[in-house]
Amino acid sequence: MNKLQEIFKAWNIAFDPDNEQAELAAKRIEICNSCDKKVTTLGINRCSVCGCALKGKVFSPVKGACPEGKWDEVDNKNIQIEPVMKEEVDINSIEDKSIFVQIASYRDPELLPTLKDLFSKADRPGDLKVCIAWQHSPDDEWDNLDTYKEDDRVHIINIPHEKSKGACWARNLIQQEYSGQAYTLQLDSHHRFIEGWDTELIKMYEGLRKDGIEKPLLTAYIPSYNPENDPADRATEPWWMTFDRFTPEGVVFFLPATIPGWKETTEPVRSRFYSAHFAFTTGKFCEEVQHDPEFYFHGEEITIAVRAFTHGYDLFHPHKVIAWHEYTRKGRTKHWDDSRDWNTYNKHTHKKTRQLLGIDNEPADNVDFGIYGLGTKRTLHEYEQYSGIRFRDRGVQQFTLDNKFAPNPVIEDISKYEASFLNKFRHCIDIHVDSVPENDYEFWAVVFEDINGKEIFRKDEDGANIKQLKDRATQNNNGWINVWREYTGQFPHQWVVWPYSTSKGWCNKLTGVLKE
Repeated sequence: MNKLQEIFKAWNIAFDPDNEQAELAAKRIEICNSCDKKVTTLGINRCSVCGCALKGKVFSPVKGACPEGKWDEVDNKNIQIEPVMKEEVDINSIEDKSIFVQIASYRDPELLPTLKDLFSKADRPGDLKVCIAWQHSPDDEWDNLDTYKEDDRVHIINIPHEKSKGACWARNLIQQEYSGQAYTLQLDSHHRFIEGWDTELIKMYEGLRKDGIEKPLLTAYIPSYNPENDPADRATEPWWMTFDRFTPEGVVFFLPATIPGWKETTEPVRSRFYSAHFAFTTGKFCEEVQHDPEFYFHGEEITIAVRAFTHGYDLFHPHKVIAWHEYTRKGRTKHWDDSRDWNTYNKHTHKKTRQLLGIDNEPADNVDFGIYGLGTKRTLHEYEQYSGIRFRDRGVQQFTLDNKFAPNPVIEDISKYEASFLNKFRHCIDIHVDSVPENDYEFWAVVFEDINGKEIFRKDEDGANIKQLKDRATQNNNGWINVWREYTGQFPHQWVVWPYSTSKGWCNKLTGVLKE
């Protein structure tokens, strides 16, 4: 059931509820009346998270319809809500199931196994058109694509590795070869796939289209595999992308994590971010949101996420495992291993990312982004509202830091909206060596807490680094140890350093109250 269907059904029930429906609504509204997410706009009580009017929302036929999960107990305990089965997409009713598969490969021994698995696990391998930016070296005798050179399904862009300008440049070359396929799937060159991966992706995509999503984009940091112990080491849970941090250069980094509640999830979940190693959507994406060939690496994914969103694409994570990705590439040659200029390329990418997204209010008055700029269907501000990330001052809302699904709650009051963004906190904890006299510390727990003693951020110091810090303090710093920490989040009430010694266990806890 999509959101619009749920709203209509809820209001229909509200006009003439039976006894059980009225009882459930009464228990739900009691919870809502005591909830801090309840707001009143023009005399109408609403949920500030989902935006729904409460007098209709409480009659929703969907179990667990509260976005904060506060109805779950009464829904499960008191009322048996009949589940509404979503009509499954009939794959046979889709005439054009062609997929343009994009693979940028740089001196990768996993390319051939990836291609073999891609074709062998597809339900319709004949519907695939695979374009490979093959960046190769004569030193790599194993890097041979003779098997696919006469294959009509495969187009190879032959690139001697010394001519390559990086991943985004290669991906842009691939996109120029797009020839009207219905869908596109962008990958790296180190993957494994489930049986029928093509059918699953098309069904997810078309299911979202049936729910009213005009241009869905399925993307994720997908689960990992290990080529040295495959398939035994494959992760078995679907992953999504969570906010990690702003780098010093201003680029947003993400982390993979297991999708919360994935076992009960029956459809893709909303995403804030874009993964360049796994992205499935309409083939027209190759024309509408092309990779900027001037980009090198860091900055690629956050800019594509915002550009896609502003071009009208809605980002989602697959709710089930579709494929696996190798993250370590241990012992493999990367482009930056071969390129003397990669750092210059990357610095240019950082600057262009800041200019495009207005990070730190970087001026972009004289920059013509051309086709690699933002779209016109939505604004940068709308992406910030959706994601809970504000670029001008590197602000992040707590809802995003708590790893809750997008979109973020609507905050209509402008002053409250502006104040809802938390900024980077950086602090030096000063500890005198006399306070930490032991010589066998295994680690120090380094924690920032709120006024109630709840942990806000923790990053421990290990034994080897503790020795270096103590030596440096004794030699150069008048006996003072400087422990620097930074994070994005609320301002803490106090810091805590709690040393753990091999011989004495937990030692005296050191604390310090901070002033905002």
